[in-house]
Amino acid sequence: MKFGETTGSIFGRNPRQGIGLRKTAEKDPRQELLMKGPKVVAIGGGTGLSTMLRGLKAFTSNITAVVTVADDGGGSGVLRQELGMLPPGDIRNCILALADTEPLMEQLLQYRFKEGNLKGQSFGNLFLAAMDGISSSFVEAVRRMSDVLAVTGRVLPVTLENVTLCAELEDGTIVCGESRIGQHRQFNKCRIKRVYLDPAEVAPLDDVIEAIDQADVIVLGPGSLYTSILPNLLVRGICTAIKNSGALKIYVCNVMTQPSETEGYTVSDHIKALVDHSCEGIIDLCVVNNSFIPDDIREKYRNDGADQVVIDRGALESAGVKIIEGDYASLKNNLVRHDPHKLAEAVIKAALEDIALKRR
Repeated sequence: MKFGETTGSIFGRNPRQGIGLRKTAEKDPRQELLMKGPKVVAIGGGTGLSTMLRGLKAFTSNITAVVTVADDGGGSGVLRQELGMLPPGDIRNCILALADTEPLMEQLLQYRFKEGNLKGQSFGNLFLAAMDGISSSFVEAVRRMSDVLAVTGRVLPVTLENVTLCAELEDGTIVCGESRIGQHRQFNKCRIKRVYLDPAEVAPLDDVIEAIDQADVIVLGPGSLYTSILPNLLVRGICTAIKNSGALKIYVCNVMTQPSETEGYTVSDHIKALVDHSCEGIIDLCVVNNSFIPDDIREKYRNDGADQVVIDRGALESAGVKIIEGDYASLKNNLVRHDPHKLAEAVIKAALEDIALKRR
């Protein structure tokens, strides 16, 4: 299969075209089918999580996105500091990924101001900030914004507490702040030894634990390993809930390594970091991309300190890790990304097979 080629679907592509408001028309057989889809809990943050959510909503409406709140950079960081609210950026992206909106509405919510004091700020962030101002809680604000945009499933912050993500590098240097960790290569080229939250004891949102308990499949990633996925697992009780859940646990490994976080990492290196920061039994299956990346694209990534993640099958087999390989990547604006539909189809297929096996 050629790089970026689109496969067919076990259900077909999502044909919905909405205006951002829920419809009251007659029952749609497709909607009834989506309501019977597997219960998916997707955990992460950044662009990786929102990319997968765009694909998942074509297969099931039973989606819960659990999003990190450690972001302290860009417009989210400004609103977090000035308004004392949780960072809205990752949550905004997940809401839009699951929304049933016209392209113009999404374009509006993703618009960034180009001048003045609001330069660089996203209108969607301001929308959520305003909703937070008229709501009794941040969770209610997210729910209300989701209702306005006709979101499939729900989006939840992993915790409502104000947290700072910190990293200890291999030379003992401590770097605090999600944005600084993601750029630490600029001033310290040491690898990350571990990440942790300050404060360390952070309570999870009750709805998150409940969703994990009821899930058919729990998906970690794709996304930045240390700054998008692991911050969720560091919240008290999350790892235990995932381990004790009867759901299939899937880790979606990134297609490319990431400067300042995973330079030179293989698939097994990613999984080791996950287990070291959480516990054994948190991953049943790993989804990995094996498509061919054109040499000119790889060279551009190498110039930035990144490359395609190597699938070290021997190490994975020795560690007892099951993998699903496939062409799950696509090329957009000369950037290698997961294809939303192909990735979601792989996740849903694995989930349905697991559900069928458990019912025998």
